[in-house]
Amino acid sequence: MPKINGNEIRPGNILEHEGHLWSAVKVDHVKPGKGGAFAQVEMRNLRNGSKLNERFRSADKVERVRLEQKDQQFLYETDGKLVFMDLETYDQIEIDADLLGERRAFLQDGMMVKIEYHEEEALNATVPQKVTCKIVETEPVVKGQTAANSFKPAVLDNGIRVMVPPFVGQDEDIIVNTETMEYAERA
Repeated sequence: MPKINGNEIRPGNILEHEGHLWSAVKVDHVKPGKGGAFAQVEMRNLRNGSKLNERFRSADKVERVRLEQKDQQFLYETDGKLVFMDLETYDQIEIDADLLGERRAFLQDGMMVKIEYHEEEALNATVPQKVTCKIVETEPVVKGQTAANSFKPAVLDNGIRVMVPPFVGQDEDIIVNTETMEYAERA
């Protein structure tokens, strides 16, 4: 695995530090008046989710890990586990449902999910950035309500609450951005 200097760490990098795998969440480069510059790195443990703040000087060497990414198809959920299938080998794997966090609600049958592996161990999973959902409950359209930035609450078929524009009604399909958990456009 390649080693990088402490000042080359960027958000999203996967690092091996103190025998664990960490994802760099936030990186601040600090140049104090006295002493050498350093990178203040907020990291999240990929296995247990714990957080760590660490300082890396530019002379410090850190192992950068490359994760193998595979697109896999979501099949079903059972006992807190999500079952995916590799479309090339037809192998099925089970991963913890907690790995997806709040984005788990956006999973749909047959959806392609990008799963990141480190030595055959699934560490991360990401759903597509935009997902189509149906609105099951929202307020009716009020005639004359044309304020530019007025949004109304809506409940989607997966139970997620989002704010939608006033012209969007019940039983309509909308596209939701899964990263920001916000309305993107009509489907």
